[in-house]
Amino acid sequence: MRTRISVNSDQCVVAEVRKALAANEGYCPCKLVHTSDTKCMCREFREQPSGTCHCGLYIKMEVED
Repeated sequence: MRTRISVNSDQCVVAEVRKALAANEGYCPCKLVHTSDTKCMCREFREQPSGTCHCGLYIKMEVED
């Protein structure tokens, strides 16, 4: 199995989150602290095995080879 990351299919969510990221210098708009761990793609999302990131921009799923 391998991991696949895709962008949310809801274009309204994508537009809003990307707008917030631009205003926040690339840091996750859902996080209060600006560190390398909260820069998009945040560490929390990178380390989770599957699911949606907190702000809803990315979706991670396991797929068969």
